Amino acid sequence: MSPSQYRFARNLLFRLDAEKAHHVSLDSLRWLEKLHLLGTLSGKAPQARPVECMGITFPNCVGLAAGLDKEGNCIDALGRLGFGSVEIGTITPKPQEGNPQPRLFRIVNKEAIINRMGFNNPGIDTGVANVAASHSFRKQGGVVGFNIGKNKVTPNENAVDDYLACLRGAWDVADYITVNLSSPNTPGLRDLQAADETAKLLGTLKQEQEKLALSSGRRVPIALKVAPDLEPQHIADLAKVFLDGGLDGLIATNTTISRAEVAGCDYESQAGGLSGAPLTPRATDVIADFYSHLGDKVPIIGVGGIMTAEDAQAKLKAGAKLVQLYTGFIYHGPPLVRAILKKIG
Repeated sequence: MSPSQYRFARNLLFRLDAEKAHHVSLDSLRWLEKLHLLGTLSGKAPQARPVECMGITFPNCVGLAAGLDKEGNCIDALGRLGFGSVEIGTITPKPQEGNPQPRLFRIVNKEAIINRMGFNNPGIDTGVANVAASHSFRKQGGVVGFNIGKNKVTPNENAVDDYLACLRGAWDVADYITVNLSSPNTPGLRDLQAADETAKLLGTLKQEQEKLALSSGRRVPIALKVAPDLEPQHIADLAKVFLDGGLDGLIATNTTISRAEVAGCDYESQAGGLSGAPLTPRATDVIADFYSHLGDKVPIIGVGGIMTAEDAQAKLKAGAKLVQLYTGFIYHGPPLVRAILKKIG
């Protein structure tokens, strides 16, 4: 698929409500995969070098961020589009519907999206079953990440129980597990990013990780996903927690609650997290700031406003080992994956 062909398809999809277009797109991908047409239509990805990160060999440096395949039922189809990794979720222990619709808004002239989905997902049991049913992507060396969160009704003082339930549930099917502390769409969730709260949570999860590794005979890395709305001192404090706690990987960043870059635009006043081009420089700065404290001791996966191959390259130069796409993929499709791989290799 060429960039012009994707723009044509995107223009048709953008005539639909944003969430409806999301479901139509994933349904279409699954259908094309079943008919063995997806690889032909998406085109062949450029040859890329593998990347070692968190003890895992990723076939290339470009991954799909959590939030697109929330249920984990589109992994094989998405894997045909050139991604080296696909992160599914966010998955919570119990199923939840998320926030009332409408909850997904495009700001097209800024290449941005605002979402307040609210961790809509089928729950850990279904999420695990869906991931277990995927086969072809992993056979080709693809890496599957499993993004976990707490249910909305779970108070923060009991959040660790939700994360432990998901960690245990996802252990056998995940290549790595991401702990989402940074969505702005679950009330109070970002409070868990306070350094002392993060330290307690990370300590408990690392203890459970060791127990599960001993009992299962395999070790699954744990990553944390943080917000871009962190001050320098907060970043320094969290970096110390990550180093002291033995964190396996950091994903930076999630969506922002800032509206500075979309002031005056349609949907500016909608609640939720903003992603896309307005986030590009801030996410890169946060990666660089974390890297100044962490170095290569805790690998960083860079995400946030990657709309071009140059944006991806900037994230890597800032200190990221890998990058992930979400909004850039919505606006530019599979050609963006190929453009990044062609530029970076």
